[in-house]
Amino acid sequence: MSALKLRNLKIVLLFAVVLLSIGLALWAIPVRASEPAQKTEEYCLSCHNNPDLEMTLPSGEKLSLYVSPETIAKSMHSPLGIECEACHTNISTYPHPAQTYQDKRSFSRGYYEACKKCHSTNYAKTMDSMHNKAAEAGNLNAPVCTDCHGYHNVQKPDQPRSAISTTCSQCHADIYNEYKDSVHGKALIEENNADVPVCTDCHGVHNVQDPRTAQFRVKSPELCAGCHANADLMKKYNLPADVYSLYQISWHGVDVSVYEARWPTIQHQSAVCTDCHGVHNIRSTKDPQSSVNPANLLATCQKCHPDAGPNWTGAWTGHVQISLEATPFVYYTQLFYSSFTPFVLWLSVIYVALQISRAMVDRVRRALQ
Repeated sequence: MSALKLRNLKIVLLFAVVLLSIGLALWAIPVRASEPAQKTEEYCLSCHNNPDLEMTLPSGEKLSLYVSPETIAKSMHSPLGIECEACHTNISTYPHPAQTYQDKRSFSRGYYEACKKCHSTNYAKTMDSMHNKAAEAGNLNAPVCTDCHGYHNVQKPDQPRSAISTTCSQCHADIYNEYKDSVHGKALIEENNADVPVCTDCHGVHNVQDPRTAQFRVKSPELCAGCHANADLMKKYNLPADVYSLYQISWHGVDVSVYEARWPTIQHQSAVCTDCHGVHNIRSTKDPQSSVNPANLLATCQKCHPDAGPNWTGAWTGHVQISLEATPFVYYTQLFYSSFTPFVLWLSVIYVALQISRAMVDRVRRALQ
């Protein structure tokens, strides 16, 4: 074998050894990364798997220090190799440093800050939320990350999907009780229907805003349209998908769009979806308790139009296209004006044209005299 061929062979073998070494190193990384977490977790649980382990805070409250090995093993964090010290950053060995929190709530609020190390984007969104503004105003019971997601038992927030609304019910029990009896809540809780909205679909997830503002109210029809203008979704449930487009051309919808464009911060009384259908207690129109059931519709209209008489609702087309079958009176009225108005306009155009012609003829005659 020539010296050149021998040299090339050595280069190829060296290159192969380097590639093999890199491959083995990369293959070994996840194994090595998980070992410290496993050891740290086992080390901590050697004490904290005692159900009787607790401490008394300066407030007199008892704080349980028990961590269930089964619970933490099923969390989102443990299988990813995220060890205890990732959240308990001030604890690295035993004995632990002195605990400075006065009560259980300050303990929770102090430790939830660890979430932003890994979830900085979502954490930043919470800073602009209604919950954080409530905390800044002095309400320290306003929810933080761990109140909604848990701490040692962190799970995927939408499995099952109904868990989202039941989580919100911890603080908003009265609203949840209304929601669970609504057409949306029943479908979610009783049927596990993933198509219906849960709290976060309307209110947001981490950047929850105040729904009592004028801006939120004006935007609420667009919020409802997210589902009710979706043709594929509405077809699935045999519901019309043109309710939003029909609302937009109604007097209420036109009025709302004007305020939205010109004066978005001004409170006004033009009806939006929730004024008629309800907010959390939305029911099917066939439900006797529905605010838009034919038996209750007049009372709903009278909330804004107190002088409305018994014939008021007869002129209301709802969210259906105007037709001879559905709304004969409105249909013939629209037909009359859609024919009469162009007729009057064309007569006006002809009249103006004749006047101009007559004036021009008179001017020419005077010029020739």
